[in-house]
Amino acid sequence: MNEIIKKVTERIQERSKESRSIYLNRMAQAKGQGVNRMKLSCRNLAHAMAPMQEDEKKKLTNMQSPNIAIVTAYNDMLSAHEPYKLYPALLKRTLADAGATCQVAGGVPAMCDGVTQSQPGMELSLFSRDNIAMGTAIALSHNVFDGALYLGICDKIVPGLLIGALNFGHLPGIFVPAGPMPSGISNAQKEKIRKEFAKGNVSEEALLEAESASYHSSGTCTFYGTANSNQMLLEMMGLQLPNSSFVNTNTPLREALTAQAAKSLLKMTGLQEEHKSISEIVDERSFVNAIVGLMATGGSTNHTIHLIAMARAAGIVLNWDDFDAISKATPLLCKMYPNGQADVNNFRDAGGMSVVISQLLDAGLVHADVQTVIGKGLESYIVEPSLHSGCLTFETGQKMSREKDIISSCEEPFSDEGGLKLLNGNIGRSVIKTSALEAAHLIIEAEAIVFESQEALQEAFKRGELERDFIAVVRFQGPRANGMPELHGLMPPLGVLQDKGFKVAIITDGRMSGASGKVPSAIHVSPEALSGGVLCKIVTGDRIRLDVDKGEVTLLVAEEVLSARQPSLPDLSANRHGFGRELFVTVRQNVGSAEEGASIFDLSGKERA
Repeated sequence: MNEIIKKVTERIQERSKESRSIYLNRMAQAKGQGVNRMKLSCRNLAHAMAPMQEDEKKKLTNMQSPNIAIVTAYNDMLSAHEPYKLYPALLKRTLADAGATCQVAGGVPAMCDGVTQSQPGMELSLFSRDNIAMGTAIALSHNVFDGALYLGICDKIVPGLLIGALNFGHLPGIFVPAGPMPSGISNAQKEKIRKEFAKGNVSEEALLEAESASYHSSGTCTFYGTANSNQMLLEMMGLQLPNSSFVNTNTPLREALTAQAAKSLLKMTGLQEEHKSISEIVDERSFVNAIVGLMATGGSTNHTIHLIAMARAAGIVLNWDDFDAISKATPLLCKMYPNGQADVNNFRDAGGMSVVISQLLDAGLVHADVQTVIGKGLESYIVEPSLHSGCLTFETGQKMSREKDIISSCEEPFSDEGGLKLLNGNIGRSVIKTSALEAAHLIIEAEAIVFESQEALQEAFKRGELERDFIAVVRFQGPRANGMPELHGLMPPLGVLQDKGFKVAIITDGRMSGASGKVPSAIHVSPEALSGGVLCKIVTGDRIRLDVDKGEVTLLVAEEVLSARQPSLPDLSANRHGFGRELFVTVRQNVGSAEEGASIFDLSGKERA
């Protein structure tokens, strides 16, 4: 085992000792004896099974057959989630054939960040994660289930489902993906047209045509953003069937994998084979494996927030120092857009997660002896699913990449370090995605231009006021200020300026899309501006030095000058109403910092005075 990975794991275990013990004790108490519905009164049980068929009612009342919950994030606006409309029927049919029953326990909201990017609705995006977690808890609170199937893929949805699932960690559970759409136009073409539109050289009609040729059917978007990073994480944590995430939607193999997820869950319920709950699968090593996978694949920066929140739901305390240490020990193995031009379909064809896990195991960078939903250690995830005469098989998977320019090896990585890095300095702590940065952009010293909104920066670009070296400070974008929206809409104009030869970067307490990375971006700055962070004292013209190599971002202003300044506090009232934002006032008032997972939950397990 790599010594750094081993030490980080031990550090997390020591830090989490008290809260983890509280969590496991509570899960043991919840597990109890027998099936949950034994505790219901006759009236309770009658309500639970009223709409079921007579044969299903008999199975439910004999207390010997598992009853499985489906918690679904289906809607037909998200391309990734549209295929889920067929899943309940398939899962119910599969479970019925195995002698079990199944009910859709509840649905949770699923918003599309692609639709809300640069729109007011994006200010609800991060908060939707905790809403999803609460919706999951509501669905499972009926207490008639012996296990759960979780249907979710995209950005905040998987983290929210997992937070909810971990709070019902005494139940077995499996996550069920729907797979990516087929590849559309190349990422290079799409990026080129976006830049040309930002310059004013192409029409909206041409831009829409290009975007529609990229996002063109049911299935997950094919770039390696947060949604596909979610799928990678679930495999690294052993919560999804092996090498199954990137099998295309609406294919016979995808359908067979969906049915197999239900069959695998049955084996975990304790009524057929051995009971194995989510709380018994997920531990500190699972989260370390997830972080290693994130670094090795160049995954989404959003997970420096989400993984912390998910871990706390299991009594595990992570921080950004853990991410930074793991990144320094983990080689970058993958080149997928935005880190390269390949998409997740190309990644799958190159060997996919089988190759990544094999390489990481051989290098001693991940824990092999973890629990998974298929009952074996992480080595069992070095497989490739396929259909033979209609039967699903998991054959020995690729250990070496079929396409070395998409997936490399630990001996010849794309970079000796992972795709993310922690930045420290007098502005605060932040993270930066490094996997897509060119060497010339790793160190930038320039004057700050301060913006209180992303719209202000875009307007300045259109007026031609940004034709120079500068570091954009986009502040009051943190969780408390306006829900910490993604600022992905700033990438095309900043990319245009970068292509002209200007040295540009961004520092913000907001987020960036999982598809961002070419422009140096110190994001998630903590403490945020509204909480009194140094961001609120920066003025246009201040010099800032961003040194990715050293992991530093420094405001080059004398301390006595800075301390004498009064903090800036713009009028934020426009972020308080419209598009449902008024319903989230109490959330903004009570949300934690980005480094604490930007959550409204206190999941420490400790009683408050």
